[in-house]
Order: sequence, then structure tokens, then C-alpha cells
Amino acid sequence: MARLDGNMASFNIGRGGFAFTGARFEKLAGTATDFTLVTIAVDVSTSVGPFKNDLISMLKTAVGACQKNPRSENILVRVILFSDRFDKGASEMHGFKPLVDINVDDYNSIKTGGMTPLNDACFSAVGATNKYAEEMRKRDFGSNAIFFIVTDGGENASVSTMDMLKKEMAKALQSEQLESLISILIGVNTDQYDATLKD
Repeated sequence: MARLDGNMASFNIGRGGFAFTGARFEKLAGTATDFTLVTIAVDVSTSVGPFKNDLISMLKTAVGACQKNPRSENILVRVILFSDRFDKGASEMHGFKPLVDINVDDYNSIKTGGMTPLNDACFSAVGATNKYAEEMRKRDFGSNAIFFIVTDGGENASVSTMDMLKKEMAKALQSEQLESLISILIGVNTDQYDATLKD
């Protein structure tokens, strides 16, 4: 879990023990009325180990692209790593935070190893976005969301079920918390795992 500071608050996703952090709403007041919630979930299991440097570069490029967006002050980014080495399958590098507060060199610390809890990562991404958007709505902030899931697709270690994930996705799509939602899968090692990624 990311270290909390005075600018971040902690939240829980339902009763499953999943938690996340996000910028304190009083820190966002006066900066914008609507935000894009970006979650980047990066597979750091053993099977992607040979691509670690590419993963770090991709993360830096993705955040850098957000920083160049004309509406960059309206973007909050959350980065999670997933492997069964982490409690509940995912470790938050940082929660939803403004781009100006992100130091991309922190991503250099990524280490790989373990199995692939893909369902847990997706559940954390969708669940945290749903909860944070709900809390934002209560405070009259609008929000939309983008998920980037970076993986070779080899699910083999989740505690979350596909049914749990489907319900959380349905909640994201059917509730009025989010104005829009885009989900993007970025395949790693597609030569070997193309069929798995398609599934």
C-alpha cells in the first residue's frame, strides 16, 4: 500500500478487504469541477520479468502523455502493481493523485516475481474507481475513468472471482457515478500469450 501523506486519504472497496488511497477532496476544491480518473495496473509477475525495463518505460510514457494533455490539471492517476507477492494480489504505488504530485522516477523501483492475480488487479482498478467517483459525486465533482491493464493475460492467483469482477464492472457501467468509462488492455509478450490475451 502506498504511504499516506497529508494530501491523501484512505478508502475501502466494499467488505472484501481491498483498500486504496486518493487525493483529499479539500485539496481538489477550487482546482476543477470534473476529473478523469486514470488507473494503470501493471503485471509484475515472474512471466513478465524479461520485460521489466519496458514496463517502467511504458509507465513513464503513459504518465508523461497525461502531463502533456491540455486538461492535465483535471487528471488524477493511480498506479498499482499486481502479483501474488502482494496482499490481495495488488500493491498501490500511489493512489489517485494530481499529475504535479507524481515523480515518475519512483517507478524505477519496480521488481518482478510471483504468480498473476489478474482478477484481483482488475477488481482493485474498477472497485477503487467506483468508490472514489461515488465520493467525488457527493462533493459535486464530476468524473470519468480510463483503465489501462498491462499484462500477459495469464490469470492464475486471484482471490477475486470473475463474478465479483463482473458485478463491479456492471456497477461502473450502470451507476451514474461516472460519465464515461474506457478500458484498455496492453499486451505483454504477445508472441507467446496472444491467445490468452484474446480470452
